[in-house]
Amino acid sequence: MGAYLVTGGAGFIGSHLAVRLLGDGHRVRVLDNLATGRRENLDAIRAADPDRRFEWMEGDIRDLATCRRACEGVEFVLHQAALASVPRSIETPADTTAVNVSGFVNVLAAARERGVRRVVAASSSSVYGDTPTLPKQEDMTPAPLSPYAVSKLAGEHFARVFSQTIGLRTVSLRYFNVFGPRQDPHSQYAAVIPLFITSLLTGARPRVFGDGEQSRDFTYIDNVVEANLAACTHCDGAGDAINVACGERYTLNQLLAEIGRNLGVTPNPEYLAPRPGDVRHSQASIERASRMLGFVPRIGFEEGLKRTVEHFRRDA
Repeated sequence: MGAYLVTGGAGFIGSHLAVRLLGDGHRVRVLDNLATGRRENLDAIRAADPDRRFEWMEGDIRDLATCRRACEGVEFVLHQAALASVPRSIETPADTTAVNVSGFVNVLAAARERGVRRVVAASSSSVYGDTPTLPKQEDMTPAPLSPYAVSKLAGEHFARVFSQTIGLRTVSLRYFNVFGPRQDPHSQYAAVIPLFITSLLTGARPRVFGDGEQSRDFTYIDNVVEANLAACTHCDGAGDAINVACGERYTLNQLLAEIGRNLGVTPNPEYLAPRPGDVRHSQASIERASRMLGFVPRIGFEEGLKRTVEHFRRDA
């Protein structure tokens, strides 16, 4: 069995990765500073670890010494630590850059020094910007619209350079609107699906920025986990950027209607002005993921949304 470091492992995606790795019998170290990660996610990880193969490490990737300790004895790094959110990055671009760029370079440097076999890093569909061409293909010229998107694109470039010049195998995964259980609905920068679900569960009016006809390639968390695991062993780790999505798109109005059907309510959204930095339409080509990772999205939008709604309803 392997030894994995999950940076940002107390977060939404990182905690799902840690639970899956432990279930597969691997040793897992989680590094998180709990700035956006949650201790209840650590509880879910510990519940999946009856054999005590989980190691918790509280620390910040902006500290190189911490990254060196975290990478000691590790074969694979699944890098999820970041300050996410386009609006947050517009409000505090320096913080976003410090974590998502400088912090990531610390992780890459420490991984190389400690002999890590491969770093699989979370990137974002936001690097494409608002180009009208659909679906988004990895060879398109990036056109980021926010500091967050720029930070993710910079991370991809650093990962590629470390792979092609410095000698560390890397893969960057461009996530498209990941959703699922344990996604935080309470942050001021919360993602749209947990916000919509909790609004409808509490009888509040969901807030939609824009006319609701903007579309996204919503990607259930289990598909993202599968892509990360495949990226550890498939392809040559030459710094490639690979889309991770379902290759479909739904508008926010369609999303709200589907959540309403699952809950047996009729949404009455409040439409607000569009937010700066938001793209109009997003949909991925997943041909490269299929070819290089053997990736097939196993959980589609409707089934994933059903599972997510059931999770939030149980916790309400």
